[in-house]
Amino acid sequence: MIQVATDHYCLNTSNMTTKTTKGNSYMFETKLTRRSILVAGAATALAAPFVRPSWAAPDTVRALMWEAYLLPDQITAFEESNKVKFVPSFFDGNSEAYNKLRVGGSKEFDLVQADGFWPQLYFREGLLREVDYSKVPNSSGYLPEFGAEVFKVLSDPQSGKKIGFPFCWGAYGITYDAGKVQPERTETLECMFSSDYSGMLSTSARFEENIALAALLVTERLGSRDKPRPDGKPFNPYVLSDEELAEVEKLLIQQKSLLLTRYQDNPTLFQLLQSGAVVAATEFAQVFRQLLTAEAQGAAPVDFRHALKMKEGGLGWVDTWLVTSGVQDGKKFDLCNSFIDLMISPTVMKKIGEVAGCSTTVDLRSISNETERKLFLMDRSNEIADLFMFDQPSSPEKWERVWSNVQAA
Repeated sequence: MIQVATDHYCLNTSNMTTKTTKGNSYMFETKLTRRSILVAGAATALAAPFVRPSWAAPDTVRALMWEAYLLPDQITAFEESNKVKFVPSFFDGNSEAYNKLRVGGSKEFDLVQADGFWPQLYFREGLLREVDYSKVPNSSGYLPEFGAEVFKVLSDPQSGKKIGFPFCWGAYGITYDAGKVQPERTETLECMFSSDYSGMLSTSARFEENIALAALLVTERLGSRDKPRPDGKPFNPYVLSDEELAEVEKLLIQQKSLLLTRYQDNPTLFQLLQSGAVVAATEFAQVFRQLLTAEAQGAAPVDFRHALKMKEGGLGWVDTWLVTSGVQDGKKFDLCNSFIDLMISPTVMKKIGEVAGCSTTVDLRSISNETERKLFLMDRSNEIADLFMFDQPSSPEKWERVWSNVQAA
């Protein structure tokens, strides 16, 4: 059963920013997000100006989406074949998209992207409409874990209605040098807190993932997951008791002395791992892919591996396509379905994976070689079932305070 707990993020961003989520200021958010990294990975594809057809389109499809997934050639083909204009607007995080939708976005946008539990929130608040998989033929090509009857994350818990289509997936796991870190050591998160690797570990500067990963280890140690949770729901590493948060703070302070650095961008982490200065680091598998690619291009061979889930669990994400409640049955709904069908077609999905550097929910194994299957974790999609999806902390203020204390220690 997929455990989805949701706002997360696969190349070079070290700019600091303040992020607002539901009115709360994330003071320590580093703009090192999966989204911004994906955008950097897509820079080549988007370098040329996006020129739309000069003819006037009778209809418009408006999308609120992550910029990294915009493929200009496919957009142009969609416009020409459907005689429409596609108008994209971009956002960096789920909270930003949510705020835009709440202030009339369901009337301003036809399509929106989100991940994890955000679609369920949107649907509960009347921002999305029900979708019909039978109207999107390529939905039959999903990997088993993402099929309509299996991937319950995109079903409304109360009504059972389907509310969206899976698109891409990934995780925040451990990339390590198997020549220096025994693979069995990465079967537990204890690896990232072990004095055996003091001065040779690294984590990102993103506070949410650091706290959530530590929470998986802390709650396992405390045995508190099966006890009544603060929100009355099943365990979610983004919903923690004060006792658990206090233990997380202690653990992260202990870990701080073991870290060589908290990296601000992927090129930095790439250099640290390739040089051997770092032997294990938590990341989005982007650097893992870069390391394997570098070896294929002549770099000295090193047995780099990537662990997605540990015995305490792991963090993951699944991006989706959704149709807003402003779209009624008829031509506009048909256009939205046609666009989603194009985007999840195998050939387009393969381009998405290559340009954005992430794994796809569509089964591409029959049109991929062995190297591609390894790079994009195509044979490991079953591991998504045991990951907790990125989410918004239940108390951003408390999480910020914990991170502030860790930084000051």
